[in-house]
Amino acid sequence: MEEFNIKTSVRFGKDALSCLGEIHADKVFIVTDPYMVESGMVNQVTEPLQDRKYKVFSKVVPDPPLELVVEGVKEVIAFRPGAVIALGGGSAIDEAKAVMLFARQIGNLPEMEFIAVPTTSGTGSEVTSFAVITDKEKGVKYPLIDKGLLPDVAVLDSNLVKSLPPAIVADTGMDVLTHALEAYVSTSANAFTDALAEKAALTVLKYLIRSNQNMEDSEAREQMHVASCMAGLAFDRASLGLNHAIAHNIGGKFKVPHGRANAVLLPFVVEFNADIQGYNPKEYTKAAKKYAAIAGLAGLSGGTVRMGVKNLVREIQKMQEMMHMPAGFKECGISQEEFRMQSDAIARGALADNCMKTNPRPASEQDISEILKKAYNGGQASR
Repeated sequence: MEEFNIKTSVRFGKDALSCLGEIHADKVFIVTDPYMVESGMVNQVTEPLQDRKYKVFSKVVPDPPLELVVEGVKEVIAFRPGAVIALGGGSAIDEAKAVMLFARQIGNLPEMEFIAVPTTSGTGSEVTSFAVITDKEKGVKYPLIDKGLLPDVAVLDSNLVKSLPPAIVADTGMDVLTHALEAYVSTSANAFTDALAEKAALTVLKYLIRSNQNMEDSEAREQMHVASCMAGLAFDRASLGLNHAIAHNIGGKFKVPHGRANAVLLPFVVEFNADIQGYNPKEYTKAAKKYAAIAGLAGLSGGTVRMGVKNLVREIQKMQEMMHMPAGFKECGISQEEFRMQSDAIARGALADNCMKTNPRPASEQDISEILKKAYNGGQASR
């Protein structure tokens, strides 16, 4: 028997932030980053709180380290709020998730309401039971997986993403596409996750370039915000795969934004998972058929499964080029010697990553090393 449920209430559309006025708690703890305070965006969250007492913890940095989580937990326990609001991108929401989880346990605060307000359209973290915390000393990212990490409410207000610069739109948008495709071919996928992943992938293929190239395209920005959430719902139930397993370890070793790392890897991981042998195979893998199905729905079909997969890979690379994204890790400023020295550790770390459990094709350390070699130089996929 399988089960599909959605714990998080999703509020979306224009002026969605007004729902924060419905919070019953007298004290609210807000987790965010310095930019949200400096730019005044945090005011859009504090204004609906009216006369409630609130505290702003604005120390979040990209790839939040363990030390910052400990500091946040101490502040929450001391403040003892009835609700916690995470405002920001994936790092702010991940920080808040970890703080919430441990504060509830250590501080005996099980009744705190958790509200996530994303300001980027990429991680889908507002509806997932995943968070990623970094051990800076070891250079390792630790994925946390616990149902206690799920927000009670996710607020998708497109006004918060209308000023995102093109580079951020590109990185986060390709992260959404990776989430959707990995959830779609996951060994734990089902009819419900497929519906969400499929819709998310098609939305990205239709709207990401528009969102990247025109900050005034409010429809594209809103569609990408919703797609990010749908992809999050899909992978929270179906999990991810090899792409994220490698990207987590790339991010732990080098200063490459998570979405950018996923984008560089995606064409080569799709090619690997599809596992198409020869030019006219009698049988195709299930993953290849599903990739081709997405291609067909997006108008990229070439008449055969092989051509559908090939055209999907080409479209991904075309999108990267149109958004001026790096095609390989070499273009990310990583020296070949440095990359080579870390490749074995990255491959081993990827194999130990929980995301590998649901990848459609088993991978060896040698397989990952070959993907890394291709992804360093970039270029066109071989098929």
